[in-house]
Amino acid sequence: MAFFSLTKSVLSALLILTLANSSAGARPRKLDLWIPDTDLLTYHNGGVLQGNIPVSIIWYGYFSWAQKSIITDFLLSLTYNQWEPNPSVAQWWSTIDQLYLSKVGNNNKRTKVTLAHQSDNWYQWAKYLTMSQIAQLASHATTPKGGITLVFTAQDVAVENFCMNRCAVHGSDQSSGTTFIWVGNSENQCPGQCAWPFHQPEYGPQTPPLLPPNGDLGIDGMVMNLASMFAGTATNPFGNGYYQGPQEAPMEACTACPGVYGKGAYPGFPGHLLIDSSTGASYNANGFSGRKYVLPAIFDPTTSSCLTLN
Repeated sequence: MAFFSLTKSVLSALLILTLANSSAGARPRKLDLWIPDTDLLTYHNGGVLQGNIPVSIIWYGYFSWAQKSIITDFLLSLTYNQWEPNPSVAQWWSTIDQLYLSKVGNNNKRTKVTLAHQSDNWYQWAKYLTMSQIAQLASHATTPKGGITLVFTAQDVAVENFCMNRCAVHGSDQSSGTTFIWVGNSENQCPGQCAWPFHQPEYGPQTPPLLPPNGDLGIDGMVMNLASMFAGTATNPFGNGYYQGPQEAPMEACTACPGVYGKGAYPGFPGHLLIDSSTGASYNANGFSGRKYVLPAIFDPTTSSCLTLN
């Protein structure tokens, strides 16, 4: 079982996410300062997720209907919707497909995401979970091979190393061909780490936070982290797909562009985003049912640059 994790902090220097061991046989990511090198983000001849990607969701703890709908609408937005004006979530996902997924094997496959199943788990292991318990939860889902199980933990649930060196994780079991993603709601625990730029950062320049596009700091932060992990899972599900650097410390499609959400981004500044004239909230992607989201930049391996939607 391999684990790949995401940390979100804003320091006074450019940050990256790299991998480090946190348990036997695991590869979680930790936060480090970025020192550019000559390594490029390339394909390492392993598997990627293509075609139809079924997604199952496990809600661990209490999530309101409104909170659930923000996240599920994001997932529905990944599949092309002709009514979404650009820049859109579908456009963002299409960029992942074009730059990465379509270049492996049968490049005529168009990658689509479908919601397969949702279930609630009312604190089966109380309000603290280890990563092995997260993996166990995911293993109980009936997600087909080639799909992704999403485990979301509520704002009152603590998870092993959450806020210490991770905001989210994607993991896999290559023998069964299954993958999962865990994302936690950081609103009550570490919003300055895992929900920036919707909260002032714990480190670096204390610039005013942005208004979250759906009015929920914790959930909007979860969507940002989910997007990054979703891109990493699709392009590097088993640790031998697309990544940059050594295999034990890779950067992936979105984690290679930390803290970049719009043009002109620099440490402590997420970049220039669009503003919703009715709410004053910031966003860079339109989604299903009129939703708006902030999504991370995507690393373009052909130009070694970070692509933003706006």
